[in-house]
Amino acid sequence: MQRLRHHADLKNALETLYVADPVLKEIALKSGPVPLRLMPGGFAGLAEVVTGQLISKQAASAIFKRFKAVCRPLTPDAYHTLRPEDRNKIGLTRTKQATLEGIARGIVDGTLDLSVVDDMPTEAAIARLTAFKGVGPWTSEVYLMFCAGHADVFPAGDLALRVAVAHAFDLDSKPAILDLKNRAMAWQPYRAAAARLFWAYYAAELRA
Repeated sequence: MQRLRHHADLKNALETLYVADPVLKEIALKSGPVPLRLMPGGFAGLAEVVTGQLISKQAASAIFKRFKAVCRPLTPDAYHTLRPEDRNKIGLTRTKQATLEGIARGIVDGTLDLSVVDDMPTEAAIARLTAFKGVGPWTSEVYLMFCAGHADVFPAGDLALRVAVAHAFDLDSKPAILDLKNRAMAWQPYRAAAARLFWAYYAAELRA
């Protein structure tokens, strides 16, 4: 299984994509630098991804900063033993608190080993993660991209990606998730590099 763990990995993947798809080469001229944006793995990384579900990047950053201040060290054991009033200080919704409690419990009791998940084939890893309540495809795919370095994963449910792809390919509307999944098959085995490119394009050209 290929990984994107270094800037050289991302550069090589993007160069391969530019040859395969002229549209990607065209938007690269407008996107500026494409960041690798790696995050820590394990519970801390998955907790950061869960924190970012369905909120802006700025809001997620502020909440996760409080999270790290309240839960020290940021481990499943430490989260598992936080008092309810301390969890509420973080600013997470009750749904996200419950999701993280389930993940922490799974790691503590041995039913979830993220180091094993990180090395699974991508589809198997997604299936393992989404078995936990509150962890959907987007959360799993983003975790595998940024925390485990998987090269061939594309979070088709991400709104910014759907907007960016619609604009790049001059579509009449945002593609449905399944349609975007099918379109992204053309960018194998570097779908994670394509996703990073489209996010960079969205940030440079389309963000309000």
